[in-house]
Amino acid sequence: MRIGILAKQLGTTSHAIRFYERRGLVPVPPRGQNQYREYGEADVERLRLLIGLRQLDIPLGQAAELATMCAAGRCDEVSGELRTLLAEKRQELARRVAELRFLDHRMAHLAGQLEAGGTPRSVINFGKENDHAPAL
Repeated sequence: MRIGILAKQLGTTSHAIRFYERRGLVPVPPRGQNQYREYGEADVERLRLLIGLRQLDIPLGQAAELATMCAAGRCDEVSGELRTLLAEKRQELARRVAELRFLDHRMAHLAGQLEAGGTPRSVINFGKENDHAPAL
């Protein structure tokens, strides 16, 4: 399979695939007589896993390592590592969501005060732990 077809099948670009190859994150496939890269099913699966892990916000190096392990027949180890990693990622995501909810609540409160005639100096407080802290 040629790189353009592979990229389309994986929902990425040939540029991204070449980037992974240049960085040594996936092996460079052999070239056919026409000098085009020829990707096999193993390449497709390895890249699919790498791209999928990146979509889960797993760092590139770690995603590549896990994809390499799986390609080497160690998918059971990858599954174990992923369970731990996903639990950590979900905890971080929950923390970020809580922070964003707090920020949205604070913005809504401030927008309401501004609509009621408050001035920026009087409604924007310093210190996110206390919405009613005195303005500095």
